[in-house]
Amino acid sequence: MDRELENYIIDHSSPEDPVLEDLYRQTHLQFVNPNMSCGHIQGKFLEMISRMINPLYILEIGTFTGYSAICLAKGLKLDGMLITVEENDELAGFNKSYFIKAGVASKIRSITGRLQDVIPKIREEFDLVYIDGDKREYIEYYSLITDKVKPGGFIIADNVLWGGKVFEKDARDQQTKGITEFNEMISKQKNIENIILPLRDGIMLIRKIS
Repeated sequence: MDRELENYIIDHSSPEDPVLEDLYRQTHLQFVNPNMSCGHIQGKFLEMISRMINPLYILEIGTFTGYSAICLAKGLKLDGMLITVEENDELAGFNKSYFIKAGVASKIRSITGRLQDVIPKIREEFDLVYIDGDKREYIEYYSLITDKVKPGGFIIADNVLWGGKVFEKDARDQQTKGITEFNEMISKQKNIENIILPLRDGIMLIRKIS
């Protein structure tokens, strides 16, 4: 996004939650690849979507340091729960500390492991799923979770423009291949509606019809 445009958007949007602001800063100070954290504008977008849906159950694939989980959890029903799955067990203590600071720890169930191993053990049906894990596995994630999404439920997939690499016909790295194949697969599905929004690195909204 153009820096001037981004600054204008930030200046004319609701201010960042101080806990999230600190979380974002500490993520950049302490972790490799801190840009994996969604940040203020995308985080507020996720919060707004969650508040509009007011879900009972959310599934998040890829917790990282917890920014998006906190944003999504803010829209849950009073008795709702967000289940977030992260492969890296070294992140658990950090993101849990911020779940507590944000006042949403009681609404978040963190699971360490691969989604492929976790999904068979989950009994909940989801109103909303947020996919932000390994880009090479997006198609596999989708195939595993689609039957657990309620009819009329939503799936949000992050990074679907992948820094513009989706336009490179000769791109050969597996992350780009995973994203482009996912986008093509979704465009051919018959039981959904979807749209790609050029927010940050591209967000795809998918609504399950049946």
